[in-house]
Amino acid sequence: MTAFDEGRARALLAAACRAADLPAPDGARLLALGENAVLDLGGPAVVAKVGRAPDLLPRAAREVAVADWLDGAGIPVVRPFLPGPVSADGHPVTFWHRLPPAVRPARSADLAPLLRALHALPAPPSPPAPLGRRDLLAPVDRWLAAAAGHIDPADAAYLRARRETFVTAAAGLTPHLPPGIVHGDALPRNVHVGPDGPVLLDLENVSDDLREHDLVVLALSQDRYGVPAEEYRAFTDGYGWDVRDWAGFAVLRGARETASAAWVAQHVPGSPAAAAEFRRRVDSLRNGRTSVRWYPF
Repeated sequence: MTAFDEGRARALLAAACRAADLPAPDGARLLALGENAVLDLGGPAVVAKVGRAPDLLPRAAREVAVADWLDGAGIPVVRPFLPGPVSADGHPVTFWHRLPPAVRPARSADLAPLLRALHALPAPPSPPAPLGRRDLLAPVDRWLAAAAGHIDPADAAYLRARRETFVTAAAGLTPHLPPGIVHGDALPRNVHVGPDGPVLLDLENVSDDLREHDLVVLALSQDRYGVPAEEYRAFTDGYGWDVRDWAGFAVLRGARETASAAWVAQHVPGSPAAAAEFRRRVDSLRNGRTSVRWYPF
């Protein structure tokens, strides 16, 4: 399997630009390297997302359709530059209008009204429906497989067993909120505050599921990533409810922790920092240490 690193992402982007008749991205600036590589082409005013794996092509196509739908529904979202993904050696590459420079960093309070508006939407037409469930744990095998030979097999087995426990537990949850449209990765980092206000980014996990999924994310961020208590209170005040008061909170929190630990595994090959963070996360889960600080990667 060819490693997905910055060099590979740039090669795939160059192929996609040729296929889409866009200028060669020689000066493209890397913005992020995670599930996707995100690069700013510079000119034209376009940002590209290069998918880490070929099997992400359907998700990329759905993300573009979701963005068009949400834009038409009045939700401020990033807008596609092209009507669908371009395939480069099987990897999906999507192109997006570059947003104007941020006027300030996004805060938790900026996320709350966006989620309230999103959660108020009815089911979408087709496309992009059907959206499917927010299956947090579906990619765990893929993430762990990407680290085969670089992580302890016992850790991989532990996370797989933990995944199955939470898949079963989540299936029996009784929601507090009416199920419906969710963002799927509701964090301030997925909000851009431009001159016209907050805009929602990264729509690849928009789903039709328990709306509590979107609220657990920030609660976990207070516990694991150091989001200050006052920021979390601003979020719950803005949204109007604290998911920690829900009986199912611990189940979705545990599912998200499991996914977050497994997600780091794909970065471990060639990255001592990722290996250390993976070890920290797995050890804290094994030992039931729910307040051990995790670090974004």
